[in-house]
Amino acid sequence: MPSEFKRLAKASLPTRYGQFLVYAYAAQGDETEYLALVMGDISADEPILCRLHSSCVTGDLLGSLRCDCGDQLELALESIKKEAKGVLLYVEQEGRGIGLVNKIRAYELQDQGLDTVDANLALGFKADERDYEVAATILRELGLKKLRLMTNNPTKKAALEKFGLEITEVLPIIATSNTHNELYLQTKRSKMGHTF
Repeated sequence: MPSEFKRLAKASLPTRYGQFLVYAYAAQGDETEYLALVMGDISADEPILCRLHSSCVTGDLLGSLRCDCGDQLELALESIKKEAKGVLLYVEQEGRGIGLVNKIRAYELQDQGLDTVDANLALGFKADERDYEVAATILRELGLKKLRLMTNNPTKKAALEKFGLEITEVLPIIATSNTHNELYLQTKRSKMGHTF
């Protein structure tokens, strides 16, 4: 693990999805924090079920219907519970890396008719500002080499492979759409290559 990132704490975390170990990581000189939730024995040299989940305050915590983030988080945790083994890495990359305030600004532009990609571009950002190097570093620090990756985003697969992890399988996470997120999901499919 690069010296600028380190594990700061480890504790047990009982949840409604089962018993996890939670590892806290931070970047030195930065306020970015990362959580790795680990269930079961992940030390074997076999592909481990894994979800790399970017934070979404509105979806994960507040139950927003504008996105599918909260649903994806719950589906990933249910999948890990079902297998009794896996890793969920929770990364502070709100709004595809633009931050919470800018995400709300993007929502305002979406209320005026822009889609999720065009709103980010109008604010001066790329469609997706996320970086996966730290996530890959943390997964390797946990001892993972091969992943069964739960994602709809082909960029995550490519990025994790670029940083030395082998993706043996991609498992889409299909959340139920609603009238508030239909355009959002269509845009992710048509402009960002997401699979559903």
